[in-house]
Amino acid sequence: MIRFVFRRLFLMAFMLLGLLAITFVISHIAPSDPAALAAGPDANVEMIERYRLEHGLDQPIYVQFATYLERLSSGNWGKSILTTRPVADDLLLYFPNTLELVVFSIAIAIVLGIPLGVIAAVHQNRLPDHLIRILTVSGVAMPMFWLGLMAQLYFALHLEWFPLGGRMDMMTDPPNPITNLLIVDAFLSGDFEVLLEALHYIVLPALALCFPALASIIRVNRAEMLETLKQDYILNSMAHGISKFRIVAMYALKNAMLPTMAMIGLRFGWMLGGTVLVETVFDWPGIGLYAVQATISSDFEPIMGATIVLGAFFMFTNLLIDMVYAWLDPRVRGQI
Repeated sequence: MIRFVFRRLFLMAFMLLGLLAITFVISHIAPSDPAALAAGPDANVEMIERYRLEHGLDQPIYVQFATYLERLSSGNWGKSILTTRPVADDLLLYFPNTLELVVFSIAIAIVLGIPLGVIAAVHQNRLPDHLIRILTVSGVAMPMFWLGLMAQLYFALHLEWFPLGGRMDMMTDPPNPITNLLIVDAFLSGDFEVLLEALHYIVLPALALCFPALASIIRVNRAEMLETLKQDYILNSMAHGISKFRIVAMYALKNAMLPTMAMIGLRFGWMLGGTVLVETVFDWPGIGLYAVQATISSDFEPIMGATIVLGAFFMFTNLLIDMVYAWLDPRVRGQI
């Protein structure tokens, strides 16, 4: 297992390098002048050319890329034109909000998706299965941003059950930043009033973000449960009089979870990308909204920084999923 982890980390380094190269090239072939943007709207031609020379923007692109890698290795991620702060500081500020939203969303999808997939398989072609299939088709068909807008119109504006957007009320004092995760910090600080408020604000964006993942988890888990319930060892267990609940929950579900875990890992990564839309709709102060605002302003350093962080986290998440996969399946452990 240790050899497997080190091999994957080694490959992750090469994948990150490729991601860096692609992002860097795209940012430098975009129809805008980084030197003019960084110099400011009031800069004249001479000032722009001076900035270009001082920061090496007149060098070939491979030289600029090598310089960029050198800066990254020293912890210098550049400076945002939009916020005038170092990109690394902005990412440390916004990424915990995105991580909290994604983790909360995937938790909802897992807690609801796996039991619903099992129920649909056990009651195949009956009323519960038909109702759950309507849910899964809706989840696959509905875009996240459209679902978020409809949730805002109905639950926030019409029923007034939830806030329209944001992370918390502007007048609320946040808890002490222990982990920089608002819900966790509020719980650890014992500030349950802020905890309830944070949960109140996260419900609508989390539901909008998790709905496609919920549908995918249900579909995969249902299909694998149907296949597993036909296996000889399941039929043999039923013939020996073992309770159906024990067979489904302990024998069939464990094997059906293998492809489901792979889907959870993929959906977690897709959620990180999906936050761009959801955070924009709900004005959620995360890395997705930060990247959108940087894109509108043609602020390339934050875009590249956000891409690196999201890409690295996606790769790390898939590594964890592979390790859980190996723990569930002894055959995979033998190959590792």
